[in-house]
Amino acid sequence: MNILTIDNFSKSYTDRMLFCNASFSVQEGEKIGVIGTNGMGKSTLLKIIAGVEEPDEGEVIMANHVKYAYLVQTPVFHMDETILDAVMRGIDISDSSLIAEAKAMLGKLGITEYDFSVAKLSGGQQKKVALVNALLLPVDLLILDEPTNHLDHEMSLWLEEYLLAYKGAVVMVTHDRYFLDRVVDRIVEVLHGNIYSYIGTYAEYVGRKMQRHNAEISAEKKRKNILRKELAWLARGARARSTKQKAHIQRIEQLMEMDGPIMEGQVEMSSVASRMGKKTIELKNVSKSFDEKCIIRDYSYNFLRDDRIGIVGPNGSGKSTLLKLIVGELKPDNGIIEIGDTIRIGYFAQTNVHMDENMKAIDYVREEAEYIQTDDGKITASALMERFLFEGALQWSKIGKLSGGERRRLYLLRILMQAPNVLIFDEPTNDLDIQTLNVLEDYLDGFQGITVVVSHDRYFLDRIANRILALEGNGCIGQYEGNYSDYLIARVTRHPGLYNEDGSLISMGAKQSKSETKENGKNWKANNPTPKKLKFTYNEQREFDTIDDDIAGLEAKLEEIDALMQVNATNSVKLKELLEEREKTSAFLDEKMERWIYLNDLAERIAAEKQK
Repeated sequence: MNILTIDNFSKSYTDRMLFCNASFSVQEGEKIGVIGTNGMGKSTLLKIIAGVEEPDEGEVIMANHVKYAYLVQTPVFHMDETILDAVMRGIDISDSSLIAEAKAMLGKLGITEYDFSVAKLSGGQQKKVALVNALLLPVDLLILDEPTNHLDHEMSLWLEEYLLAYKGAVVMVTHDRYFLDRVVDRIVEVLHGNIYSYIGTYAEYVGRKMQRHNAEISAEKKRKNILRKELAWLARGARARSTKQKAHIQRIEQLMEMDGPIMEGQVEMSSVASRMGKKTIELKNVSKSFDEKCIIRDYSYNFLRDDRIGIVGPNGSGKSTLLKLIVGELKPDNGIIEIGDTIRIGYFAQTNVHMDENMKAIDYVREEAEYIQTDDGKITASALMERFLFEGALQWSKIGKLSGGERRRLYLLRILMQAPNVLIFDEPTNDLDIQTLNVLEDYLDGFQGITVVVSHDRYFLDRIANRILALEGNGCIGQYEGNYSDYLIARVTRHPGLYNEDGSLISMGAKQSKSETKENGKNWKANNPTPKKLKFTYNEQREFDTIDDDIAGLEAKLEEIDALMQVNATNSVKLKELLEEREKTSAFLDEKMERWIYLNDLAERIAAEKQK
């Protein structure tokens, strides 16, 4: 059953058209993930759905019986409200079971002081309070803007399970790709004033978007081929004497007026880093406490030149504190931190440094440098901004008119223009769109320097980290080799009885007796014997030796089919055969690529095991 419809709606801000004759709908019980480049209008779409803003054209039609809750990106509370007051806003406070449920949810999100003033909480804690309030309200539709921001691994898992079991509909904006892949059954992409809908998970969206993009390119090639032939006919001296000839010329004019597919901008970043000497960054017996809470106890670490470090731990465990110690914003209570003379640190803080909202975006970048030396040569500030999707008039827009995500992208650009050889990121995935994250990951793959990242984004850490430092409480920092998924597996082995096999806390943080911990450890070891030595099977080795050639052959075949499709653009029978052949070949290539990823990952793990 359709519970919400917005047909042919438009919305603009000054000279920026966010939506033009777009349409959107929600079915009962649907779980929809809204994605798109920052500034395209994701949050505006949620505001229109929630009735906070009205479209310039079009009408929002919601079924009469539907009630909804809206989690805004930055919630606002009354100064005199306690945490429990804020959570129970709009809820029957006489129902003791609801109060108990509210306290349980707050506990899952790490908040236990219910009578504390909500106004004194950090922005991340306030977002959690607002999230609990939205989840408790008896509604048919949840509208959630960035619900996963500020949630650690266990909190995200809990929210995933909650939304999977939730019977109502959900429309949410989030950049957490693992979260999207597990929770949603439809992806909605906001792009250049349009709304594109893809049934399925995030992984399925990626494949289907590529198919749509390829189809648009094929259609554009066909249009250009037909137009070229028609223009040649016109150039041979056709005269608009007959009705038939007039219709022919009108057809040519229509072909010329048709818009081709809009090519999406890509954030292009050439890796830039200053030369690094032998001495990097070394922490020697560093300790740091706040009041009676020990954050870091007698910790030593020497950063290697190719380190890709992911720092994880529960909220409040001291991850940002560790970064601030490294960059010099905080001083250790004991120990020393030595920084090499050639080290240049680029620090992407959790919140933007002060930005003058009246300053133009391009002037903000030029404050750092007029140009930068990259692998591609010297690039001006303006040209580099274009690579970051700040094109044309947007470069000359005042910072105050940029969206929150655009400001974060501008802040990131300015940091990279410093040509640092150590990049330190504190929650870089908050407010950056998926497209920018994808290219940032590619950039870090080729970055010739040290990368240190604090993030709750599991996908991001899986992509970029080769070592995890985990803040495990009481000032202890555990070191785990590999990416985030490797860490989840390894900590089960290191802390038997505390974690499930998927890496989540048993009972989501419930304490166990010593006997329970010992028994769980025995059970885990019994069910998880020491793994056998990794190696290729005979068939896997043969496949690994030939798979690169197989993929190259399939890619060449696709190019050949595309060429034949151009030649047979007007032969509908042959074109249908070629389309079917292309679809089969493309599917086979996808299978080969998935197999290639598996085999290469296995080869890397075998090589790493041999080095141990």
